[in-house]
Amino acid sequence: MTKTSTSPAWHALPAEDALARLSSSEAGLEPVDVEERLERFGRNTLPTAPPTPWWRVLARQFVSPLIAILSVAAVITAFQRHWVDTGAIVIVLILNGALGFWQERKAERDVRALQSLAGDTAHVRRSGATTVVPSAELVPGDIVLLESGERVPADLRLLEANALLVDESMFTGETVPVHKSAPAVAADAAIAEKRSMAFSGTLVTSGRGVGLVVATGLDTELGEITELTRGPAPTTPLQLLTHSLERRIGIAVLVAVAFVFATGLVTGYSLEDMFRVGVALVVASIPESLPIILTVAMSVGVSRMARRGAIVRTLPSVETLGSTTVIASDKTGTLTQNRLTVEQLWTLDDEGPADRCTGPVARELLRGGALTNEASPGADGVLHGDAVDVAMATVALDAEAVSPRERAAPPVAHMPYEPALRYSQTVVRDADGRRVLYVKGSPDVVAGMSDRIATAEGPIPLDPEILGAVNERFATGGLRVIAVASRVLDADTPIAEPLPAPSGLILQGLQAMTDPPREGVAEAVANCRRAGIAVKMVTGDHPTTAEAIAHRLGIDTGGRALTGAEMATLDDRMLAARLEETGVAARVAPRDKLRIVKALQGRGEVVAVTGDGVNDAPALKSASIGVAMGASGTDAAREAADIVLTDDNFVTIVDAVEQGRVTFAAIRKATFFLLSTAVAGLLCISLNVLLEQPLLFLPVQILWINLVTSGIQDIALALEPAEGDELRRPPRARTEGILSRVLWFRTVITGIWMGLIVLLVFDWALRNDYPLDHARSLAMAVFVLLNFFQVGNARAEHRSLLFLNPFRNKVLLATSIGAIVLLWAVMAWPPAAGLLGLTSLAPVEWAVLALIASSVLVLVEADKLIRRLAARRRVRTRPAGARA
Repeated sequence: MTKTSTSPAWHALPAEDALARLSSSEAGLEPVDVEERLERFGRNTLPTAPPTPWWRVLARQFVSPLIAILSVAAVITAFQRHWVDTGAIVIVLILNGALGFWQERKAERDVRALQSLAGDTAHVRRSGATTVVPSAELVPGDIVLLESGERVPADLRLLEANALLVDESMFTGETVPVHKSAPAVAADAAIAEKRSMAFSGTLVTSGRGVGLVVATGLDTELGEITELTRGPAPTTPLQLLTHSLERRIGIAVLVAVAFVFATGLVTGYSLEDMFRVGVALVVASIPESLPIILTVAMSVGVSRMARRGAIVRTLPSVETLGSTTVIASDKTGTLTQNRLTVEQLWTLDDEGPADRCTGPVARELLRGGALTNEASPGADGVLHGDAVDVAMATVALDAEAVSPRERAAPPVAHMPYEPALRYSQTVVRDADGRRVLYVKGSPDVVAGMSDRIATAEGPIPLDPEILGAVNERFATGGLRVIAVASRVLDADTPIAEPLPAPSGLILQGLQAMTDPPREGVAEAVANCRRAGIAVKMVTGDHPTTAEAIAHRLGIDTGGRALTGAEMATLDDRMLAARLEETGVAARVAPRDKLRIVKALQGRGEVVAVTGDGVNDAPALKSASIGVAMGASGTDAAREAADIVLTDDNFVTIVDAVEQGRVTFAAIRKATFFLLSTAVAGLLCISLNVLLEQPLLFLPVQILWINLVTSGIQDIALALEPAEGDELRRPPRARTEGILSRVLWFRTVITGIWMGLIVLLVFDWALRNDYPLDHARSLAMAVFVLLNFFQVGNARAEHRSLLFLNPFRNKVLLATSIGAIVLLWAVMAWPPAAGLLGLTSLAPVEWAVLALIASSVLVLVEADKLIRRLAARRRVRTRPAGARA
């Protein structure tokens, strides 16, 4: 009974054969059979990922080379009884771990709060009697009864189907419910064509049915897709970049410390002195606040995204969206509203949007569609039922072509829509008491029952060619077309039950409907295109429908959509090439979606996958970043995703991409500032040892600079808001690290410049016979002032600081000024100055040091100006038509 190559194609078996294979009957199983099968097949449930243990989430926060080096530094300082240094490093470690731990646990709680379990009971026939049992206790061979509004509890081979419609959009992506029937279908039928089956998790929208349970739990179609989502999530680009950067920093620091340590011993320093110098170098060179910066920047991004309706499950997911190069989006419910809407009307007198056709024939067209209709209002007042019926009733009610009272009146006679006949018909009484027959259905079928067509002056003979041309034009545009016709019955015409096939009808016209795009999606797609991000629609819907929606949204189809059948004929290389040509993949299965994601990733793309159905879960799991719909999405999709949208809006995804880029820019700015000051500290202390001078800084002074000055400013820099052009920039190249080549160059030149200035100020003070404490105070003050100007340099990679509003980041402004004021206060207060080994400075000394420190601002502004001028020159000299 499990899904193996030897399992029968249940949809292709006659109902009686399916019953025989499972040793069951229409009376259902006996209790003893149920117990035995429950033991053999297990409960009808799907495994859900358990919450990540708190200790594992906490441990994840400390897996980093920098954290390891910081931990070693804490141990060394504790061994040397430098408790202030030890305490400062331990505080850094605790803050980093606490911030990351809190955010990940909060995100997981938010996502689990969205989950709901529907359809937890089922009506089942056992021993000839109908009873209600928990869905988890269903077994193969059970007979299940289905009614409108119920969720299918297991995979069923239908034995009976009475006007049964099932919403299978979670599997197929198609908005329109599927008409189900009991007769067997072809063995090679696609899932959307298995009309003799009802699949676990799908929703019965109308009608009734009886089905034989043929698969439960992981053996169902839903379970098979769940299996595809298992396995570890891929490492995000930011994780790869930060791990690489941390390794480089760790290696560089260890090499530098070893070199200086050995050189110092050779030049005559004692072992104890060199241990102290080594600790000072480690403390000066290790960017203690880098882990905190990453966590704070991403936490700020998480908070900003939450305000826009996106729940981020893991912090690195924020940045990954910012580096996305392709968004592979489901259509139904993501790009579209997941509801049919009548968009166009056609009569011989009028054609256009449904809300603009107001002539008498158009109103009769709307009236007919609303009266031969089974949509009914629920307790919430919203219409429920078949999507076509709901759409036609809604448009007629909105246009006041029919009143709710008229729709609620019982008809004289009614025949519901039958898939085999492709039409429905209803007899009602009009305001004059006449009996009127309304028919709606497939245009070719209804046209065959009609001999005239309505006009404002009266009916005229019907020209089938005109009708056929209009129908083809609508269908080519991806619209679902329904024809409506009517006839006033003679007073003495008997009403037969069931209603016979009608004839002699007057065709009123056509109603064309589609699942419309969500508001703002077309603009969001355009924003993606400007940002260098390709949007690809990946759907189980019909190619014609998918192409029509793609055209409306501005997604390039490349001439024609890729289909699942075509994919089966392509190898991975050919598939990747085909995906370069088109932005639409239609009639694809879950495995096809997964293959598309992997093909794009194989070409070096950072792929974000969006979706809401079970069919999207495998692709969501394997994508660089998975984005699920929170309100209408399935639990399977939410479990597989990295980000969950509470408003189910594709536009929010683009907002999140922008925020991801803002977050990465903040990380980049903060990293540049932190590394440049670390280079300065490493250089000046190393040269200080090689020149055999007194120790430039005490370890506690270095910690003050790194934590109280650089660290606080760096955290504030991580709060830097958007510059406004994030979606006008191309995605960051995968080969580019956290710092660009420009920023690496600027890190080196400014680091060297600042390091030399600090060392020269210290050397000048010693040569002029300043006390050692005073010389260190001068060096520390100029270092803090250099940081003040350097943090301004870091606010933008290309724009001049002179054109940036200092009040846009009030926290940065306050911390930058506060760092200087705090150092002045410590130096001016003798107890604090004595603890840090400092002395007070005169106002003129502060002024001179500020003037010297401002040189780093001039240096970077000159570099920015030269690069801007060079960029403008390249634009002017670029040949016409050349790509930027």
